[in-house]
Amino acid sequence: MPTMEERLQQLRTRRAEMEAGGGNDKLDKLRAQGKLTARERVAALVDANSFQESGLFAQHRATLFGMAGKEMAADGVVTGAGTVGGRLIHLASQDFSVAGGSAGEVHSLKVADTMEQSLKTGTPFVFINDSGGARVQEGIDSLSGYGKVFYTNVMLSGVVPQVSLICGPCAGGAAYSPALTDFIIQTRKAQMFITGPNVIKQVTGESVTADQLGGPDAHMTHSGVIHFIAEDDAEAALLCKKLLSFLPSNNLEDPPEYPTDGNVDPNPALNEIVPPEAKQAYDVRDVVVNVVDGGDFLEVQVGYAANIVIGFARVLGRTVGIIGNQPQVNAGVLDINASNKASRFIRFCNAFNIPLVTFVDVPGFLPGVQQEYGGIIRHGAKMLFAYSAATVPKITIVLRKAFGGAYLAMCGKDLGADRVFAWPTAEVAVMGAEGAAEIVFKREIDAAEDKKGKRKEMIEKYREAFSTPYVAAGRRLVDDIIEPAETRRVIAQALEYLHTKRELRPSKKHGLIPL
Repeated sequence: MPTMEERLQQLRTRRAEMEAGGGNDKLDKLRAQGKLTARERVAALVDANSFQESGLFAQHRATLFGMAGKEMAADGVVTGAGTVGGRLIHLASQDFSVAGGSAGEVHSLKVADTMEQSLKTGTPFVFINDSGGARVQEGIDSLSGYGKVFYTNVMLSGVVPQVSLICGPCAGGAAYSPALTDFIIQTRKAQMFITGPNVIKQVTGESVTADQLGGPDAHMTHSGVIHFIAEDDAEAALLCKKLLSFLPSNNLEDPPEYPTDGNVDPNPALNEIVPPEAKQAYDVRDVVVNVVDGGDFLEVQVGYAANIVIGFARVLGRTVGIIGNQPQVNAGVLDINASNKASRFIRFCNAFNIPLVTFVDVPGFLPGVQQEYGGIIRHGAKMLFAYSAATVPKITIVLRKAFGGAYLAMCGKDLGADRVFAWPTAEVAVMGAEGAAEIVFKREIDAAEDKKGKRKEMIEKYREAFSTPYVAAGRRLVDDIIEPAETRRVIAQALEYLHTKRELRPSKKHGLIPL
């Protein structure tokens, strides 16, 4: 009969073997590639000494294709719970040193069980992806495991925040779990795609590298699949920590509040940002950083649909979701991609009790055959739906242009905005004065000897009559016209007064957003 000391020594030896993953040689190879190991990624993310692992000794039960008796440390995935900034999260980290991080039945069940613990405890779930894909030796058992993960992703959706870190390959069906989560952070050394370059070459004849197909630049610029790019694993962990700091642990909580100095003094810099010339561009982020706490703005999807800006910030310690037209890119028009980008962000903020602050400078929806064929009507309607369905506090600041249906899509008063403030530079109208004058005063312009001069005169006449914030304020579509320098104070006060907002909606399973 072994003594207690012998049993303890056996436990320590077994634990060390499991924690070594696929062995030191394979771990060193990962480090040589500039990557962290699965356990190093966990350590980089959670607070020191806070990680409690579950499933360390889990093993597969496959017997075919050389799998009988083959030991795989933790079945290729590290799962458990820990704290980030003192707040509990659950997480899974795939171990590429063990069979390439391939997902077998037990591997996926460990992930799904950890996700269910997130649901039970009301805590965020973080999935660190680094896998060669399904463990083909396990056949449909592996496929079934993926299905359980996908299903659990959907069960968690809207209840707890879900964040995916793509730190290595993520191919085939594996890519759908990140796609079902709220935010994706991809490193420079990672690729993600459904079908790889070789298959595409065989089927379509197209030649493309793995990085061109599924690298972070491809997904940020073209597909819009990811939300953040990290240079390496360490930066991915830092980005994840910062993102989580803005979010509540679950949908029944408010986001965490942070102490501030309470300063809401006027900021004269805001008076100088919007140019007097209506067609002159400026960076809407200059407005944002001069309004929020410490100029700290975590922009989301920086490289995708850059004509609209979204992200997280704080005002007097309270998290807010920021949406703003970007006049620097296509004059800030709304198009298909911008509509999708903003709509998803609005729905996330609403699900997790994050107030929305919208900065408006929009000339309209982008005209064009391809936009119409692409379904701009359907996609633009997503923004109308998302804002209308949102019950969190909604504060809108009209900076300059607010024209037509695009103004409504940017959370006008009629879409349920709780407060609408306008700067003196605001032009709120059914369309721009230039276009409106051509319609309203067509006869006068055609009859004039100096058509150019008459057109200019009529444009100014229309602008004075309709394209001012005072007309909108007179119709109660704008609650107040404010000095730009007072914007931070006005938003902070509105957030305080709207903090206890409650809004009842008709009883139903869910609305039918025009997907």
